[in-house]
Amino acid sequence: MQKFTLDASNKKVGRVASEAAKILIGKNSPEYARNIVPNVQVEIINAGKAEISLARMASSLKSNYSGHPGGLKPQTVAHVIEKKGRTELFHRAVYGMLPTNKLRSKMIKNLKISE
Repeated sequence: MQKFTLDASNKKVGRVASEAAKILIGKNSPEYARNIVPNVQVEIINAGKAEISLARMASSLKSNYSGHPGGLKPQTVAHVIEKKGRTELFHRAVYGMLPTNKLRSKMIKNLKISE
């Protein structure tokens, strides 16, 4: 199993997440096949030192709708960081960049994030 380590200090979340997603999919290796999960493990270190601008902190990631009038609740980046930490932000970013097929859950299990 190949192990890759990505340092997130002083880098944008999306830049690190796209690099991690590319490695998890296997596009960096010559044995790339889109129907096979590569035998790699990606570790993102220093997630707490990643750069996030103030405008991005106020922007919403996604909205939850309860189905009732007035039940639309947007989740901001600051709210996600406050509740679950910056590791959840990286996890959501990488998960969104992986292909939406049966292999997605197997690929995301090979991602480790540490603050």
